[in-house]
Amino acid sequence: MQYKVADISLADSGRKEIQMAEDEMPGLMELRRKYGPLKILKGAKISGCVHMTLQTAVLIETLVECGAQVRWCSCNIFSTQDNVAAAIAKTGVPVFAWKGESLDEFEWCKEQVLKFENGGPNMVLDDAGDLTVLLHTKYPELLKNVIGISEQTTSGVCKLY
Repeated sequence: MQYKVADISLADSGRKEIQMAEDEMPGLMELRRKYGPLKILKGAKISGCVHMTLQTAVLIETLVECGAQVRWCSCNIFSTQDNVAAAIAKTGVPVFAWKGESLDEFEWCKEQVLKFENGGPNMVLDDAGDLTVLLHTKYPELLKNVIGISEQTTSGVCKLY
C-alpha cells in the first residue's frame, strides 16, 4: 500500500493550504529553488515520523524536489491535518497518517515508513523518538544502512537513553 490517509478527496484543499504555507517558509523554498535541480539528496531514503502538518508538507516536498525518496507518518495520533496528508499522498509520496489513529494503527503506520524497495531507510527524521525506538528494537537489521537519525525533541532524546 502506498498510502493510507483519512480521505484522499481532501487533497485539493490541502494543496491550497500547502501553497499558502510555502509563502511563509522562505528558507525551505530557497533551498528547493537552489538545490532541487541539482538533486543533492539523490539516493537518500528518508523515513519521517513528524507531525503531518502544513509545515511538514513543505519540508517533505523540498526533500523530494532535492531527489530524496520519502515515506512519512505522523508522530502523534491527533496532530495530522487530514487534507494535508491527502495532498502529499496524491503527489505519490507514501504517507500513512490520519487524525485519530488508534495506538495499533500508529504502530502500523510507523512500520510502513520503514518499508523501502530494496531495504529500509538510510536517514530517519523523528519527533518523540518512537520511530527510532521501533527501528532499534523491532527492525535492528535495517540499521546497517542508516547513516543518520535526527530527533526533534528533548523528550524524544530522553526516551532513547
